Amino acid sequence: MPNERLRDALLRKGFTPASAAESIGVDTKTIERWINNSSRTPYPKHRRALAALVNEAENFLWPDAVTPERRADLAEAEVVKIYPHRSLIPPDLWSRLLRDCSERIDILVLAGLFLAEEPSFAKTVKTIVRQGLSARMLFGDPLADEANKRSEEERLANGTVPARIRNALALVETLSDIEGVEIRFHGTTLYNSIFRFDDEMIVNMHVFGEPGAYAPAMHLRRLPAGDLFETYTTSFEHVWSISAAADFSRIRA
Repeated sequence: MPNERLRDALLRKGFTPASAAESIGVDTKTIERWINNSSRTPYPKHRRALAALVNEAENFLWPDAVTPERRADLAEAEVVKIYPHRSLIPPDLWSRLLRDCSERIDILVLAGLFLAEEPSFAKTVKTIVRQGLSARMLFGDPLADEANKRSEEERLANGTVPARIRNALALVETLSDIEGVEIRFHGTTLYNSIFRFDDEMIVNMHVFGEPGAYAPAMHLRRLPAGDLFETYTTSFEHVWSISAAADFSRIRA
């Protein structure tokens, strides 16, 4: 059975078996065997090299290659720092993550007003998107029941969360007209807010009864064989797949 994940990853990154083989120092036929037979697992050094080459996790390309014990160790290594409250994340970390981003930004929030209110946020996104970066942003639908429910769960006045979402959207709406930026609305129960900047990520875990600013947050860095970063990446993709293109006129009606 072919390793379709490896085949697809190589194609997406523009590699042929020959060019991939040259990049990691193996024979072309070796790459072809790894593609055509998913039961053939490369040695660890070659797994790491191939995973880095296509910017994918080892355990995504070869799900059975990394032992559970090793995955647990890698998960710890992926955690750069844990903050007891999101509000304690230094402003210069957010600025650095945004400024140094060169490939992708993925944001999943209900409102994310604290980030949208940052004066340099929209301006920086416009600048780096014009340099080739892609940005996907998922905001909660302010008309969805889940938005009002979150107001109750955070012990806030009725309508507070929908109002925050509208305020955030007013600040980012101009980004929706820029090629490379996609903004969508979601109506999911949000367990975590996710802020991905290339291979780094902030995950804001939500706590019942507390606003997101008071809930814990993790700073993660992606490792080739790690599971933790990929778990939240997969969560983002799930929400993206069931979201709808942002209709700003509908929420102003």
